[in-house]
This record gives sequence, structure tokens and C-alpha cells, in this order.
Amino acid sequence: MDLKDKKILVLGGTALSCEIIKQAKKQSAYVIVTDYLEDSPGKKIADKSFMISTIDVDAVVELIKKENIDGILTGFIDSILPYYQMICERANVPCYATKEQIDIAINKQKFKALCRKFDIPVVEEYEIKQPISFQDIEKIKYPVLIKPVDNSGARGIHICGSPDELISNYEKSLSFSASKKVLVERYMNANEATIFYIIQDGEVYLSAMADRYVKNERKGIIPLPVAYVFPSKHLHEYQETLNNKVVEMFKSIGINNGMIFIQTFVENGKCVFYEMGYRLTGSMEYKIISKLNGINPLEMMVNYALTGKAYEYSIRQLVNPNYKEWGFNLTYLAKPGKIGKISGIDEVCSLKGVIDVVLTYCEGDLIPQSAVGTLQQVVLRVFGIAKTKDEMATLIDKIHSLVSIYSVEGESMLLDVFDSKELYR
Repeated sequence: MDLKDKKILVLGGTALSCEIIKQAKKQSAYVIVTDYLEDSPGKKIADKSFMISTIDVDAVVELIKKENIDGILTGFIDSILPYYQMICERANVPCYATKEQIDIAINKQKFKALCRKFDIPVVEEYEIKQPISFQDIEKIKYPVLIKPVDNSGARGIHICGSPDELISNYEKSLSFSASKKVLVERYMNANEATIFYIIQDGEVYLSAMADRYVKNERKGIIPLPVAYVFPSKHLHEYQETLNNKVVEMFKSIGINNGMIFIQTFVENGKCVFYEMGYRLTGSMEYKIISKLNGINPLEMMVNYALTGKAYEYSIRQLVNPNYKEWGFNLTYLAKPGKIGKISGIDEVCSLKGVIDVVLTYCEGDLIPQSAVGTLQQVVLRVFGIAKTKDEMATLIDKIHSLVSIYSVEGESMLLDVFDSKELYR
């Protein structure tokens, strides 16, 4: 869709938000970015930028009127979504979600409650009463996972192997929750997958399912993703058993447009959900979907923000998660420290099958100690497609051989990477 003469405001100029900016510019839109940071990455590539916080609703609404902005969009971070919805409503511009829908999407407890209404399995949780009683938490079966009900990016999540660890981590998790609530769940030592839906004019379509591979678990800290592989080995089972229930569930809360991802464990071959997102996600699956399906969810989100319409045609005939080819997202994690050199990017980009490389840090940037155990440790992502599993494994190994990240002291910062042998297990 040509968006010439349209102005879009992107809330937040993070490295990932550059994806929205580039897509909007590709469609000839004029892009404005606002946040409270002077040198956020998005501001460097936008047509215009402002120093207005994304949570200052009154000021952003005034900016929209003053600059004659046609639409706004955000993504990748749950915490901005409520402000996005309020701003859209006040400024009378298209918004893909309602307040109630966002409330469910960003609150893990409310999402799990909705799943239970539709007989969709979710991770078992334990009710912890305040003030915490040692006698109560002693009865819990350990290990457990404690996390804020309303945060994303793996922030504030801890694995607890005993009552003492649960007590010591409770306040830490609570500090990451806007609503001052935490979830205590059974710790799942199981395979993972991510499920993706595209919604157009009230029709909910399963667009992809990927196996999510994790590594680099440390004591008390959850493992982080190192790869997503499309299609998931669990796709057929999911389509047969849960997909229709999930579609019905989302229709029940009136979701009409946008994209959704669901994170799930796969225990004994069955999906057990633990959270969702009603927004663009850092796994950037749209890069894979657009190549294998001909549909670009990011483009749809930009279109909707500026016109109130995702596409001028129905995507029903195009959506098919049963890909004939393979797709992957390799996620490279790094230790805290100052990045001195990132090598191999140009060589990786030139490889047949690689469709994009997205950097979230640049040389000279600092990965803080506070990033440990969160998605702030992600330095870059590599996206690719292949005709066969063997071809994909070979390409993945080649990419690994080229990528290196060194600190200013000359030490390797890379953490363990995805092992292509996992594809055959």
C-alpha cells in the first residue's frame, strides 16, 4: 500500500522500533519518532523527532494535532501499549486494540484465566497470600518460576528452588510489576514453541508456529532464546487439538485486527500456554512469513495505523502455516561489557538464504550487568530460509562460523549458540 503524503508517529525510538520506521519509509510515509531520549536509534533514521515521553498522553495528543499526524504505532514492548491505546482514542486515529484487549494481553494472569474458560491448558500456578507465610510456601512443589504479571522481555523473572529463594526473589519480581502483582508457576523443563496469528477484519488466522530453542541458563535465571525454527515439529498436533479453541477465544473478546503471538511449552507433545503478546515481537517472524507466505504482518500494522485497513484484499487464501520450506531466526546473546567489535555481518548478509540481519547493539555500546537473564542480552538476529532441513543446518553452521563479538578488551562476548544438531532431535 502506497502511503505517500501520510504521516506516522512511532512511539519509542528503540533499535527494534527502527523496523517500523524502515517499513513505513519503504511505503513512502513520513515518519516522526518521539521518546524522552536524545539519541535513540529510531531518531537517527526518522524524518523528524521530538523529546516527548511516550507516556505523556496529553503532550503526544497535542503533537499529533500540531503535526497533522495521520496515525501512530508502537511495538515490541508491552508497557507502552496502554498509552498507545489512550493516545489513539484521544487523537481519534486508528487503533488495532481496545483497552480491555490490551489489559488481557499484557497481564499474564488475565490471559491464563481467559484460556481456562476455553479449556486451553496453561502452566499451573500457586496462589501466594500476603504477607507471605513460610508455612504456605513450604507446601509448594519446587522449583517454581516467579515473574511479574505485567512485564515483558524476561524482566523480573527468577527460578526458585526453595522457599528461601522464593522469599528472596519475591520483592525483586514485584519491583518490575506496574500493578504490583507476581505469578508463581510450576517451573517447566520442557520444549518451547511460539505460535503466531494474524487478524484481519475479525477473522483470526494461524500464520506460523516455530520451535523456540533456549540456552544459557544460570542458577536462578531463565534460559534465553537462541533460535526459532519454522515450521514447528508440533504444528500438526496443535492444528488438530487447540487451534480452533484459540481462534474462538480471541473472537470472544472482539479482536478485529493486528497480530498475536503465544508462548507455549510443549510437554508430552501437548501445548501448555504461559503468555501472549498483542503486538509486534522481537522474534520478527514477519520476515519469515513474508518470504514463505507472501504476507507481511509488519506492513499490515503500518497500513492499519495510517488507513484503518490492513490490506485492501482478504489474506484468507494466502495464510498457510504449513510451509513447504524452512525458516529460521538465529539469536546471538552476549555477556555484559562494552562491545569492541562485531565481525562477519557483511559476509553473513551475502550468504544465499539469509534474508536479513538485525543488530540491536553497535560497536561501542555497553551491555549492562542488569541485562543478564533478559532479552537485553540479544546483540543480533539473523533470519534465513532454506528448501530442506539439511540445507538449513549447513547454512546455520556457516553463519555461526562467521559471527563474532568481542569486547574492547579483545575477549569474546558471545554466549552459547544454537546447535544445528537440535534440528534432528
